[in-house]
Amino acid sequence: MSKPFFPSLVIMCCALVLASNCLATENVLSLQPLLTNTNIRNNDQYPILDQVIKQAEKYRVQIIYTQIDRNAQNQPRLTGYQFGLNEQQYFYPASTVKLPIALLALEWLQQHTQYGVNTKTTMLTDSSSATLTAQLADPSTANGLPNIEHYIKKLLLVSDNDASNRLYELLGQDYINKSLAAKGIHNTVINHRLSIPLTSSENRTYNPIRFVDNSNKILYQLPQRHSTTIYRNDTKPKIGQAYFADGKLINQPMDFTDKNRFSLSDFDSTIKRIVFPQLFSANQRFNISAEQRKFMLKYMSMLPAMSIEPKYDVKQYPDNYSKFVMFGGNPQSIPKHIKIFNKTGWSYGHVIDGAYIVDSINNVEFFLTAVVYANENATLNDDNYQIEQIALPFLNQLGNFLYQLELTRTKQHAPDLTEIIQITNKTD
Repeated sequence: MSKPFFPSLVIMCCALVLASNCLATENVLSLQPLLTNTNIRNNDQYPILDQVIKQAEKYRVQIIYTQIDRNAQNQPRLTGYQFGLNEQQYFYPASTVKLPIALLALEWLQQHTQYGVNTKTTMLTDSSSATLTAQLADPSTANGLPNIEHYIKKLLLVSDNDASNRLYELLGQDYINKSLAAKGIHNTVINHRLSIPLTSSENRTYNPIRFVDNSNKILYQLPQRHSTTIYRNDTKPKIGQAYFADGKLINQPMDFTDKNRFSLSDFDSTIKRIVFPQLFSANQRFNISAEQRKFMLKYMSMLPAMSIEPKYDVKQYPDNYSKFVMFGGNPQSIPKHIKIFNKTGWSYGHVIDGAYIVDSINNVEFFLTAVVYANENATLNDDNYQIEQIALPFLNQLGNFLYQLELTRTKQHAPDLTEIIQITNKTD
């Protein structure tokens, strides 16, 4: 059973959380009055949003919405609104953990430039056991060989699991968790690869890796490694009433003690660190170059159809494949003037999206990070979740409701979005 869920009681805690993560969040307010005010929101227009907000405990919904106001020098000031934010209420973060893994891979490169390695250097992963496989080729690259840049493209464009797993084993759990904690990202644990059934020990074991030049000369290499520290969720979170394991129904909540954790505040502040690094102290930022930051923003916003390398089938990966806020649901195109810099995740009935949303025609920009849990029968691993019926429509309607609010919100200074427009207009 989860603890009682009272959105109005967590505001003071939220203020402390945001104040410790972001230097420019001056106000932290409750989103509940905006969401429940029928003078602002037409319930007929947003029926799923209304349903979820009225049953917030059932859907374990958490929302962080951040308004951005610029001064005369175009410097941003943030005002945060939260609904249901509860650092103690666990949710499975799914693919959202790929975002900090990608950022830390770039940071790792910054620490190893003396060896002549960069994002385009060929990265060959050897196998240390039958369950930890090698990766010596990638037919989706121009030269048929894997590299860090390409892995990051794939995990941002279509949330590729293997791409993220390769970067995970480059870094290892010690590097990942210690680096994030040092930046003030404290309510996060990354302790396993994604979508591979491995033991805790196997997830703490990492394949040998070689970085080679065009003549196959080794520039830098890592041996097989193993983390001795065990990173787990000390609160021992459990979800649901039953779950399937190896085809058998287990009539008890599923234990997530040894699963990844990435709190909504940590996820939200990670996105803000990319968009507005200047709002964070030096030790809280990701140590990546200006070009690497632009690279991240470019591919966080790029639609699969726009990618040249790798190339994706538009029918399999429509515009909204990984754009849930504002556009989640049936395949649809996204207007060119709206850019969504985001990362999504969905698993075990949880659907999550964290986004910086920009409308370059109407000078709109805001942050929105949210999670919703859609699992009517409270059984996990049965593939019977209400993703299409509840979760995606909820994020779609929530995003559109706040977008419409932003269209009418008065701002003293219109934002200069030139940098963002230039980043997104760059060809692949």
